[in-house]
Amino acid sequence: MLPNFLLPEAVVQENGMGPVMELGRHTGRQLLLTLGITRIIEQESLDVEVSGSADNETWGAKPLLRFPQKFYCGTYTLLLNLESQPDVRYLRVSYKLNRWGRGQSTPLFSFYVFTQDCVASSAIHAAVA
Repeated sequence: MLPNFLLPEAVVQENGMGPVMELGRHTGRQLLLTLGITRIIEQESLDVEVSGSADNETWGAKPLLRFPQKFYCGTYTLLLNLESQPDVRYLRVSYKLNRWGRGQSTPLFSFYVFTQDCVASSAIHAAVA
């Protein structure tokens, strides 16, 4: 199942959530999550969080992972270690947009969140090196 898009690339103008992804055999593993921002306008910020659930109904009060607030296009990768949380079987991305300053007040971002098994990623990097 992995690598996979936790949130396929989308152009967004308001806060929202991505689809739910079932971890399957990747439950309890380390995952690399990549946030890719491909379009942004000046004077705005993006906050991205990843939440987990054991049953796809109850989502924790705190996210499993939170990317630092972003203001620029780029690719940002964080490690999500689920080894100590083997009950987490589902993941979901939520995002909040903010815009300030002059001009139109509606934010505009194009971004995605990609996930891959950390073990598979390590093997790929070792093979290339």
